[in-house]
Amino acid sequence: MADEQWHWQEPGTAWKGIGIYHVTLVVSSREPLLGELVIPANDPTQAKVELSELGLCVKACVDEIPKRHKQMRIIKLRMMPDHVHVILYVTQAMDASIKMVVRGLWQGAKKAGREYSASISPTSECQTSISPTSECPTSISPTSECPTSISPNNIRDNERCQNGDEDAGKNQPYDPIFNEMPFIRPMSRRGQLQAMIRYVEMNPQRLATKRLMPGFFRVQHNIGIAGREYSGVGNIALLQAEQYCPVHVRRAMVEAAEHGEAQPLRDYMNSCVIAARHGTVMVSPFISPKEKEVMAVLLKENLLFIHLTDNGFREYYKPQDNLFDAMAEGRVLILSPWEHDAEKKHINRADCVALNTMAEEICKGESMNE
Repeated sequence: MADEQWHWQEPGTAWKGIGIYHVTLVVSSREPLLGELVIPANDPTQAKVELSELGLCVKACVDEIPKRHKQMRIIKLRMMPDHVHVILYVTQAMDASIKMVVRGLWQGAKKAGREYSASISPTSECQTSISPTSECPTSISPTSECPTSISPNNIRDNERCQNGDEDAGKNQPYDPIFNEMPFIRPMSRRGQLQAMIRYVEMNPQRLATKRLMPGFFRVQHNIGIAGREYSGVGNIALLQAEQYCPVHVRRAMVEAAEHGEAQPLRDYMNSCVIAARHGTVMVSPFISPKEKEVMAVLLKENLLFIHLTDNGFREYYKPQDNLFDAMAEGRVLILSPWEHDAEKKHINRADCVALNTMAEEICKGESMNE
């Protein structure tokens, strides 16, 4: 779909207005309770997720959203073994905010998970009826006897849900499978939608690639280089290369190019690519636009490089699109000297200077500490 077809949320607008939102719901334990990843013939491009009964139940909860909220459409839904991605389009301003709608989804899914826990427990007894809050898109109610399974057929309207009864099911001893509130990301720039759709669609293939080649995607800690400790993801063997070269486009080069003297900048960027073509491992945080251009050529030509980043890695870290395939093929190593900070949004100048210094240190040829 062309970006022009969509209304885009402006920064600072209300969460009740027209907009596109990416919602992620994660199983708290990260166990594959929602389904199983299947990789036919060990081909990641053919990977798919076969949903469990709980996964089917949660999917039904999501499918109910546009039925209960006529102003909303589901652009893309991707069920994964341990999480759910939904891209929602709010076509008209709503009385309730998107946060309330998603909270309702979370409540319904959480209580569906609790009911599922009760149904598979060997010591379970009949539980009280489980009903989401008034904002929940669906409701889950057991039969008069202890349920043995949960499927979409168990999902039906419930008057207590409509009345906003939040006390239903509180006396159950089972921990909810979904504890954390969903992550909601509003999209405010053109181009984000297509990038997010591709990201969501590629989730099974990415997970399959990580499973088939776990070494390159496992976060490694305590990597010692030149007296510093790093965490890293990717091909650690790149730290044993014979030659390294930093990529650091100086501001003076860019300013000279802006005043008509573009040859020094062009020569420098070409020299970086030529060195990489001859087997040199390029090292850089790739911060400036011109440095990013160099990295784009390295990726396009399947060349080797080490990427220094200003933020560490979550346990389930996955690199962005342009780095994923390169990592799977062992062409890149991403390093960070800092722990992951979920609140960090932008790199600052001090971090830029520090990362460029680290790139120089790595390129001096000091081997990784044992």
